[in-house]
Amino acid sequence: MSETKYQDYYNYLSENVITPFYNTRFEKLNSLRLKDVLKRKNPYLFKAKNIELAGDLVKGIVDAYLSSQEEGIFGNLLEGFAIYVSKSLYSGFKSELKSVDLEFKRENKYYIVGIKSGTNWANSDQITAMRNNFKLNRVILRERGVTDEIVAVNGCIYGKDGSPFKKHTDAEKEYYKYAGQDFWQFISGDDNLYREIITPIDEEARQKDEVFKKAYAAKINEMTQDFMENFITDNQIDWLKLIDFVSKRAR
Repeated sequence: MSETKYQDYYNYLSENVITPFYNTRFEKLNSLRLKDVLKRKNPYLFKAKNIELAGDLVKGIVDAYLSSQEEGIFGNLLEGFAIYVSKSLYSGFKSELKSVDLEFKRENKYYIVGIKSGTNWANSDQITAMRNNFKLNRVILRERGVTDEIVAVNGCIYGKDGSPFKKHTDAEKEYYKYAGQDFWQFISGDDNLYREIITPIDEEARQKDEVFKKAYAAKINEMTQDFMENFITDNQIDWLKLIDFVSKRAR
């Protein structure tokens, strides 16, 4: 891969992945209100972990809330990068087919690709649904005039899968699962792209994270003060009051 192409990818990652990711993190952080987050968290879990400091409890619920959001947000942004790479190399495009995010043609094969973050994204019912959709999509594409061999792929942004071909008694439901290095090589033809992605992420994240840390600390302090005003009795966490807030039925 040429340095020019890598620089193009770096620019895309900076502008369309890292910047919007941190913008969304700021939005999520700034919108947090203690009582809204408390209602969605398990107070028994925090008690079981023997948390006694208000600041530790608040930090725990904020971190849990943010991390639950971030995997999906970042995965969607990197999905956009994968589509961008395919578009620049093979005229790939965002798909509207069920279970499919990307369509592109290469070497007389027509690929339909569903993109996920990691390899452990689905239960058996979800895999069955994906297989059924791959079969249906093959029918739809043939009706649209696609005459090339249609290859279905479940692409995973990170992870490994040592047995990529997923057999089925119905050949129309068979697909390949490419993960991590194999996925990025499949998308780009570049065996090293999975490593190159980390370079602009590292550089941009270092700059933006300093600003985020200040906002994060301010939010933790703000919410800790709110928690102490509402759920502290005799300088101790009032667990019964907290549990009542989360679970007591309305009168």
